[in-house]
Amino acid sequence: MSAALQVTAFGLALLSTLFLLLATCTDCWMVNADDSLEVSHKCRGLWRECVTNMQDGVRTCDQYDSILADHPVKIVVTRTLMITADLLAGLALATLVLGLDCITFLKEDPCVKLKMCYGAGVILGAGSILGLIGSVWYAVDVYLERAMLVSHNIFLGVHYDFGWSCWLGMAGSTGCFVASVLLTCCLY
Repeated sequence: MSAALQVTAFGLALLSTLFLLLATCTDCWMVNADDSLEVSHKCRGLWRECVTNMQDGVRTCDQYDSILADHPVKIVVTRTLMITADLLAGLALATLVLGLDCITFLKEDPCVKLKMCYGAGVILGAGSILGLIGSVWYAVDVYLERAMLVSHNIFLGVHYDFGWSCWLGMAGSTGCFVASVLLTCCLY
């Protein structure tokens, strides 16, 4: 039972870590259509902003200024939290691989392997919380930006939605959290 639980947690952690990495690297955290005719589709991300012409499918991307330049707080905080979550999830995966029962590393001392799995669960839990905070922070800021425009009667045909990168970050963080719970609570 323990080995099956470890492998299940490892598979979930691996998939969720890939989701987190993909969310950090992609550029569709906030989506808006410039007008009601949907002539173009704009995605804003953590690293650049891309516009896709809906008629011919041409996509143009503009890189943000230098990483050291002044950026909105939501971008800086989300970048920091997501990169930290990625690093912690990667560290947890490496620790978990070494702690799996099916790996022959430290086979003669199962207590150490169990502690490695438990430690990987704790690290994965910390990474998942940071990733979830980063994703939700960005989503709340997008919502507040949209609400502020509506409350000031500034519509301008702009409609903000959460992009698939934001949803992917939330899904990856939630998956890492579930894998963490499996490793820390259910393994014993």
